[in-house]
Amino acid sequence: MNYIVAKFFGTNGIRGVFSEDFTLEFVHDMTLAIATYFTKGPILVGYDGRESSVIIAKVVCSALNYSGLDCNNAGLVPTPCLEYAVKKLGYSGGIMITASHNPSQYNGIKPAAKDGVEISREDELIIEDIFLNKTWIKNPSKWGITGKEDRAIPVYIDGITSQVNSQKIRSKNLKVVLDLGNGAQAVTTPVFCQSLGIKTFLINEKVDGLFPGRGSEPTLQNLSDLSKSVLQNNADLGIAFDGDGDRSIFCDDKGEILSGDKSALVLAKFILQKNPNSLVVTCLNSGSNIELVANEFNSKVIRTKVGSVEVSRKMVPTNALIGFEENGGFMYGKHNQVRDGCMTLALMLELLATSGKKLSEEISSLPPSFTTKDKVTCSQEDSKKLIQSLKQEFPNSDTTDGIKIITNSKNWVMIRPSGTEPIIRIYGEAESQQKLDDLMSKYIQKVKSIISDNTFKTNR
Repeated sequence: MNYIVAKFFGTNGIRGVFSEDFTLEFVHDMTLAIATYFTKGPILVGYDGRESSVIIAKVVCSALNYSGLDCNNAGLVPTPCLEYAVKKLGYSGGIMITASHNPSQYNGIKPAAKDGVEISREDELIIEDIFLNKTWIKNPSKWGITGKEDRAIPVYIDGITSQVNSQKIRSKNLKVVLDLGNGAQAVTTPVFCQSLGIKTFLINEKVDGLFPGRGSEPTLQNLSDLSKSVLQNNADLGIAFDGDGDRSIFCDDKGEILSGDKSALVLAKFILQKNPNSLVVTCLNSGSNIELVANEFNSKVIRTKVGSVEVSRKMVPTNALIGFEENGGFMYGKHNQVRDGCMTLALMLELLATSGKKLSEEISSLPPSFTTKDKVTCSQEDSKKLIQSLKQEFPNSDTTDGIKIITNSKNWVMIRPSGTEPIIRIYGEAESQQKLDDLMSKYIQKVKSIISDNTFKTNR
């Protein structure tokens, strides 16, 4: 391959602003390249609730047919639902139309392989090569046809239910607040909860591609309605999903919003207790406590670059039981090696039903942890120079993905360009809140001063 860095694929699929850099013509040609990579159908196509999704789905289906591949349209579904249905219903691959947590003007496409997991980084480069050289299938012996797929949602919900002790969950009469974020889990999670006799309170339950409720990404800052609703309704927990439903952020019974790292730790502890000697895969920017929890149950942790594709594709060959990212992406290998918001909720419900304790009590029994993240606006060009400059200043750092400047396992900062937006992300962990605050302010200042430094600008 004559280039190593993907030109179109970011951290998670291909994304862009619809009708600007993500045009229907681009979608059509990229789908021809994806069809050529898949070589044969049928392909399952699904989409999130963005306003441009339906029209993009039509172009994707017709481009697949033009390449001679049959496809079925599953309609509006969460990303993990499409991925699971690809695997379970025997498709040759899947294409999900979504820009995940990006703002409403964005859209994107995310291919899944026949095993129901996002394609690997190497396969992304193969697709880009076909696209750039226009070596896609031309004049097939016959055109493909497009059908409908109505089984995706029931198959997905049944799959999740089969992985947990539904009888035990049902017997506990749990109360849950669902902040559906105007996103795709609105068509699945309430149905799943209903099937288990869970009393639900809904927030932002109407699918709306403009994400009027709180935006498409659940963050510690925009979930105050979730927190209030949990307290008002005396609920056992709350959960908020992103736009395409693969990530989830939890709120405990006291109204505390939990970081993705915290909820992943409490789930990992619960799952590893039942399955010792297992394998956990997580990214370099997750907190260090996962190693402590894994050791307790004779389990091992593998670290990858940032991105769910990196974690998922490492889970498959190693047969890892758990995968997670600090952003609320949690993967349960027994179901599917992909992030799945509804599967994660099912596991959390099983944890509460089994332990008989409150979620806040479960959290307080974890080793203390102080992690956070922030971001600084920065162009792609400037971010490359920033990382270069930091590598010169800190030559002994981990440069696997951006740069991770490590004092020791409990005190570090990691700086990397986002693969989906023109920003630099800064992650940190420290032994205390005070140390973490100091560490973050020091490095945010440093990043900003390097970016705005005059000499830095004139060297461009």
